[in-house]
Amino acid sequence: MIRLSGRFRSALIIGGQGIRARKTRTLLSMVSLFLGVMAVVVVQVGAETAKNARLADLELHMGKDGTRQTYLPGNADTIQISQDTLKGRKDAVAVSTTQAIIGEPGVSPVNPGGAPFDQPGGGQYVGPGGGDMYCDPRGYCQPMKATGDAPAVPVPGKAIELSLSALTGDIRQFRPFRPVSGQWLDFSSDPSLSPRIVINLEAAKGFTRHQVPAEMRVEGATANPTPRIIGVIDDGNPQPTAYTRADELQNWVPRASNGGDYGPGLQVMLAPTASDVEQLLRIRLTASGIPAEQIHFETIQARKDIAKELALLRWIFLGMAGLVLLIGVAGILNVGLATVGERVEEFALRRAVGTSRSLLAGIVLAETLLTGLLTAAAAIGLSALALTAVSTLFGDREQLLRDLVFPWQAGAAGVIAGLVAGLLGGLIPAIRAARIPIATVMRA
Repeated sequence: MIRLSGRFRSALIIGGQGIRARKTRTLLSMVSLFLGVMAVVVVQVGAETAKNARLADLELHMGKDGTRQTYLPGNADTIQISQDTLKGRKDAVAVSTTQAIIGEPGVSPVNPGGAPFDQPGGGQYVGPGGGDMYCDPRGYCQPMKATGDAPAVPVPGKAIELSLSALTGDIRQFRPFRPVSGQWLDFSSDPSLSPRIVINLEAAKGFTRHQVPAEMRVEGATANPTPRIIGVIDDGNPQPTAYTRADELQNWVPRASNGGDYGPGLQVMLAPTASDVEQLLRIRLTASGIPAEQIHFETIQARKDIAKELALLRWIFLGMAGLVLLIGVAGILNVGLATVGERVEEFALRRAVGTSRSLLAGIVLAETLLTGLLTAAAAIGLSALALTAVSTLFGDREQLLRDLVFPWQAGAAGVIAGLVAGLLGGLIPAIRAARIPIATVMRA
């Protein structure tokens, strides 16, 4: 082991001396290899950036990996049981969803059905105050025909419709919303009679374009409360959405009236360690008459769901980068063969004074490997600087480019690519150097 270590050290020292003595050829080898290593690094940077962006979007929509969740019918029993069970818990949250209108009473909103403002929905308006609805057991809802002389659709006015999510706790531990302005809901204070709401970017777009009165209408409310918008977040949802505390909404919407006519109505999210809460919730819901087979908890696995998709794209681009890297390997091979041809007498003399064939091969390989490492360092450094510059210049315009960090996977891939290229490019010259006969120095 000591002998092998000494030979390795000698090969590195002599190889470094050879690189310093032939700077021009080393530079040419690095230039031919640079694009190949840079391509591998860029592919890894792009793949990791896309992976992180995709995971961030999935976490906004679905939740963090490992989170336990279930969807329940949004009736009065499930909402009351869930909210009572999860009240005061920091490792679980229940989300009941309904529709709300903020603005003038008795008018049709500017975005019927809570449609995005750049793509307003058409057709009959069926939100709160816009007519009765009938929902079948499968959750499909449709408007009921107006009776008598009542108008089927309210007159258009200054109002905005959005999806209203009532929370029993801080949902950001499961869905990491990005703060934009203002503040998030404070669940430690007493509930307010004026519901505090946090809106998403799409809802903020609507309130920026349209000046509407601060009056909120919710299906089943005893009166129209005055909401207070305290913050804006990015939740990745293209539809206008608002978030409020469940206890503040219940000051105006009795639990018996919270029917959850829009969609599943109730979502429960639990931390992986909250198994006791899950069991307690199952028992209480089953005791209320809900069939046990309808209570199904699942674990969010966002990374696993997109792993195959991202891996396929990564391997495709890595294959293309590998072709570029082979050009660099050919350049190192060409320079290495030419260098060995010029150093025949030197290697023969070293063999004559007792240098082993393996050490001669190690000297040549050390030169090409050091060249590959230097090239990898240059490619990694330039990529990191370029990534920082892109994040600084365009981060304010695109959320994807904000606060980009150079991934260590890209650095590791660059080093491996440089070493592999140096090994492949120097293998044949190293074998040729090891086979130089001692008699060559006699002929010289």
